[in-house]
Amino acid sequence: MTELIDVEGLLETMCQGLTDHLAARKIENPCVVGIRTGGVWLAEIIHKKLEITDDCGELDISFYRDDFTRIGLNPKVKPSVLPFETEGRHLILVDDVLMSGRTIRAAMNELFDYGRPASITLVALIDLEGRELPIQADVVGQKVALSGSQQIKLKGPDQLVLEITDK
Repeated sequence: MTELIDVEGLLETMCQGLTDHLAARKIENPCVVGIRTGGVWLAEIIHKKLEITDDCGELDISFYRDDFTRIGLNPKVKPSVLPFETEGRHLILVDDVLMSGRTIRAAMNELFDYGRPASITLVALIDLEGRELPIQADVVGQKVALSGSQQIKLKGPDQLVLEITDK
């Protein structure tokens, strides 16, 4: 059985939550960085909707994963692209699904290799249970509880569709 989740509605929720979050913290002119691949698709949409001036950044965290030696190199690894200075900047880090927290840890490690940001706001389309690290998103589209036999996947990039399927 496949269940679909309305991505457009979640993006509207995220953008409004992010706008409120940035305003409450008096953050102006942030930079958006997406984690490949789904996070990049979402980051590009958020970037446009919030009319952010700097180009959107992309992270490929393959070399920063803590399971790199176990699972090996992703065959589609690409270089990260950060077309702005990160030192002292407010960054919006975007991922599609936040589960264990390990992807976010790897992304933050890579970001700090480029410089020390003033802040990082974490935005996730879906927040799943099962955190292994004490990492939480500042802005979430939706919290979802999956059964042990289900998985969730963002498909795109032209039309973004979230699918929950049985394994």
